[in-house]
Amino acid sequence: MFIETETTPNPAALKFLPGRQVMPAGTREFASPEAAEASPLAEALFDTGEVTGVFFGADFVSVTAAPGVDWSQLKPQVVAVLLDHFVSGAPLFAGGDAAGFSVPIDEAPAVEDDPADADIVAQIHELLETRIRPAVANDGGDIVYRGYRDGVVHLQMQGACSGCPSSTATLKHGIEGLLKHYIPEVTEVRAA
Repeated sequence: MFIETETTPNPAALKFLPGRQVMPAGTREFASPEAAEASPLAEALFDTGEVTGVFFGADFVSVTAAPGVDWSQLKPQVVAVLLDHFVSGAPLFAGGDAAGFSVPIDEAPAVEDDPADADIVAQIHELLETRIRPAVANDGGDIVYRGYRDGVVHLQMQGACSGCPSSTATLKHGIEGLLKHYIPEVTEVRAA
């Protein structure tokens, strides 16, 4: 088995591609060792002592290193953990695979949507799914909708994209511009 590695716009994170499906649907972020207890793979990555974040995408795993960590030393450790996991066929989550195991995720909205804005919210979701999420996944992350109110869209960056130095520029110049272009009612995008 060969695991491909890609850099991300976030210098603290690398994207690892095992050449097979990681998550059958959705994504999952682990921002602490306690959260990682739900996944033997995420837990093993945190056990290196130099990892501060793990993110599972459809066909990749993004790993964020602690500040000051040298990737030339951490990368072989991460690859070894990933190889052990995927070659052994171990489940992604404790108690089963991702298809049969639900992991609680905080999806509380930053703001409650106004029912009168249902058409605008549907358009936002459509653009997020078709145009924005695939681009963000290429960078080793994901984006989560957290609400729309009075022209302001609230979004949360995950994976390699959360904490990335260019995430503000991505939200303001990329995503905000795209949403404003297609949905005139959108006036601003804010990080949730």
